[in-house]
Amino acid sequence: MIRFVQTTIDGLGIGSTYALLALGISLIFGVMHLVNFAHGELMTVGAYTAYFFFLHGGSWWWMPIVIIASAVIASVVMEKVAFRWVRTADPFVMLLTSFAIERLSHALWQIFVSPKQRAFPKPDWVFNSFTIGGVRIEVMDLVTIGVTAVTLIGTGFVFRRTMFGIATRGASEDFDAARLMGVRANRVISGAFAFAGLLAGIATCLIVMRQPAAEPAMGSDWLLKAVIAAVIGGLGSFTGAVLGGLALGLMETFTRSYLPDVSQGLDRFATGVVFIIVAIFFVVRPSGLFKVESAERV
Repeated sequence: MIRFVQTTIDGLGIGSTYALLALGISLIFGVMHLVNFAHGELMTVGAYTAYFFFLHGGSWWWMPIVIIASAVIASVVMEKVAFRWVRTADPFVMLLTSFAIERLSHALWQIFVSPKQRAFPKPDWVFNSFTIGGVRIEVMDLVTIGVTAVTLIGTGFVFRRTMFGIATRGASEDFDAARLMGVRANRVISGAFAFAGLLAGIATCLIVMRQPAAEPAMGSDWLLKAVIAAVIGGLGSFTGAVLGGLALGLMETFTRSYLPDVSQGLDRFATGVVFIIVAIFFVVRPSGLFKVESAERV
């Protein structure tokens, strides 16, 4: 029982991070009908921003604000510089644009910074833990779960109680009708990218606190997991993105915990088992946990 509780807490910790990233992907998909494969590069921007600030005496007291701000700015710039010009093009062109941004980002970091990992200090408390009833709980797991819960509550408030949120939800259901009702396309899409950047920035803070390092391709692995989580929940569904992220995190930790020991190949073996489970899920329920009506793209 202790092992089960321990594994559940660990799974919720990693799954919360997946949920934040998957929520950003679902938000952009709902508005633009685009799976943004460049979303992970917002994490890379945040990590390198932290690295550069730590080179000049940065502190974790204010670093989360810097990381989140850099991710938001990068997301808005990405939309204005790249996606706005291909918004009315074929969906495949937008998909290629997202891939191009990802590849370009990797190349620029490698050329102008370094292809090698660049580490920076971690918070002193990040690996602290305590024991309750025989269950060892990491402080960082509780921080991750708590921050994610507060973020999701705030997200729910924004999209249910504010004009921006209502306009974005309306645009995700039918953009043409929303524009006829006075919704400004550029403002809604820029706002959606900014909010997706906010979610990515928060997730980046939680990730680099555990793994304080920046490297050109760091966002790719997390992006893959986030896309899978979003698809599990149903692309375009906010609730589905959260549940998909938590489900994927729990699957990963339970697989690693209960698989037989295969020495150094445990992580790869566990990842392979998780992907097999996800593939079976897609065969049984290809629309995800929550079926979402196709959104109109502008």
